[in-house]
Amino acid sequence: MHLFQKTILKPLIFSGVGLHSGESVVIKLLPAPENSGINFIYKNKKIEALWKNAIISQLCTKLKKNNLYLSTIEHLMSALSGLGVSNIIVKISSSEIPIMDGSSKDFVEKILEDGLKKQNKEIKFIKVRKKISFTAENKYIEIEPTNKKKLIIDYTIDYQDEFIKKQNLIYEHSEENYMEIYKARTFCLHKDLEKIFSLGLAKGGSLDNAIVVSGKKILNQGGLRYDNEFVKHKILDCVGDLYLAGSHIIGKLKTFGGGHELNLMILKELFKNKSNFEIINSSSV
Repeated sequence: MHLFQKTILKPLIFSGVGLHSGESVVIKLLPAPENSGINFIYKNKKIEALWKNAIISQLCTKLKKNNLYLSTIEHLMSALSGLGVSNIIVKISSSEIPIMDGSSKDFVEKILEDGLKKQNKEIKFIKVRKKISFTAENKYIEIEPTNKKKLIIDYTIDYQDEFIKKQNLIYEHSEENYMEIYKARTFCLHKDLEKIFSLGLAKGGSLDNAIVVSGKKILNQGGLRYDNEFVKHKILDCVGDLYLAGSHIIGKLKTFGGGHELNLMILKELFKNKSNFEIINSSSV
């Protein structure tokens, strides 16, 4: 099997509001050459979309390089992973990627509408060789080798509430399967909003870009996009966070109650020791 790198055919522009900052923001996606990876440009400085530049943050994934911060990159990163975009430049006018509708929908559909360009270099994969895990209180995440030649995510959430309750989904990452989750929106419990606002977060949040669950119902008109939209969104986030590995991962990930923090920690654990993984060409998959 030979899988080749891809970039976008032409520049794309998105505008919106930052979920947490509340600021208006414009981003411009630009085609990039082979083997250049995913790079953000903010204040004329480059920040590589890599796990080593990621930091623990509340309710989003954040990059830091020197004194620059970029927040809420996960939905765009998820779209790029799901569509197999290997090389791209993202120029951004503010410190947070626009939340759009709370999913990866706008990014995916615009990129597909305008088209992708197949490049000449093969993709390299990160193949997990050893089982590793990370636990925090009553949450855990682990990743281990698999013979399926792709990333498998076994994700369980349990909000112990009246509406979301407990949900599990086993997802096998591919461009085809990604189209079954890319419209899943971010969400929160109504009772948690006061705490979120007190932290200075979600200044740009609304029912147009997040599902709000109150008791036995959601406050959004139109209902859910999927019956299991909540766990699908968590997987969407996980796909985006794991793309900070710098390439696609071959392995089986299992998590209970996971989130951005655990996704980042399992990457740090994976790359802590070179014996945990190997880099292989797509022709070897």
